[in-house]
Amino acid sequence: MITIPKITMAPHGPVFSTFVQGYWRLGAWNFTAQQRLSFLKSHVELGITTVDNAAIYGNSEQLFGEALKLDKSMREQIEIVSKFGINGVAPSPDSNRVSHYDSSKEAIITSTENSLKRLGVEQLDALLVHRPDLLMNADEVAEAFELLHQSGKVKHFGVSNFSASQFELLQSRLSKPLITNQVEINPLNFNVFEDGTADQLQRLRIRPMAWSCLAGGSVFDKNSEKAIRLHKTLHELVEEIGASSIEQVIYAWILKHPSKPVALLGSRNLERIKEATGAITLTMNAEQWYRVWVAAKGHGVA
Repeated sequence: MITIPKITMAPHGPVFSTFVQGYWRLGAWNFTAQQRLSFLKSHVELGITTVDNAAIYGNSEQLFGEALKLDKSMREQIEIVSKFGINGVAPSPDSNRVSHYDSSKEAIITSTENSLKRLGVEQLDALLVHRPDLLMNADEVAEAFELLHQSGKVKHFGVSNFSASQFELLQSRLSKPLITNQVEINPLNFNVFEDGTADQLQRLRIRPMAWSCLAGGSVFDKNSEKAIRLHKTLHELVEEIGASSIEQVIYAWILKHPSKPVALLGSRNLERIKEATGAITLTMNAEQWYRVWVAAKGHGVA
């Protein structure tokens, strides 16, 4: 069995697993509490000890907490990441209210305390700002983070979907360094490699958390010239690097980047999870990595 290595996310911690199990779809899996616990134990046995959740993910935190309650010893074997900041108002047809972001001090503390209650735990290993709030007052966020850390409710803090400048702004107000930026990385989205986000994280020796690694399934869509080119190239690389599937090639492609991402997995299928983790045994050279880039872009490098 492949051993999933534990890695340090940033110079001052924390230690996470190289692959992270995402629980954003937990509510749609229709698992009983016992099945949820069994699933958790199974991926922990594989070495995937870090789990990702968020306040906005429906009843996912509550469902996860119900499973954890069945075996409280599991809390000491995992690292729990959750996120705040999206106010998911579901307006009625005659309502003028919309979903929005809220990074006020009161909202951060309330959201975090509610997450802890739903999860049934006393502390989060990491709390992330889910989306950049254009109205974010960095001083106010820093105040909330300081209170949450001093009270023992959160060990570490990070962000999600932040630009390099937004990351720098928030970090400039914090006494405790941010430990990650959870960003979209896949062969159809090169933004973080091109806008300075990955450069900044590499400079700071902070690992990104890569979400939507399979682009929500779009990498398997053959209805566009880009997808057809990409699919062909990924299949070629399956043979070349000894992968078992194009999904495994994609994870190997993501893990090769020198910013050293950890990859989020969203599947409920343990066999697919095992297959994905096999990417850590694969070696991809620079030409092969750029071949994926060329297939997606439709042109060669300059």
